[in-house]
Amino acid sequence: MNADEERELLHDLIWLNAVIATELIQITENVSSILRQGPPPESCLADHNRLRKQALEIVEKYRDATALRDHLLGHR
Repeated sequence: MNADEERELLHDLIWLNAVIATELIQITENVSSILRQGPPPESCLADHNRLRKQALEIVEKYRDATALRDHLLGHR
């Protein structure tokens, strides 16, 4: 594997990790809602939104994240 292929692989892995991270955040919120029988605390939702935004900012350095951004906006 040459340097360009390695760089492309790293970009792909960054994108995939952002997808996994943001989906885990959503799963956490969903489970919290089920267990609480209501929405998670506002402080948690605010923290989760900051984490989603940071993951998106990281992935946008390396990939077009339009699909991920649209998907994340659909979570709200």
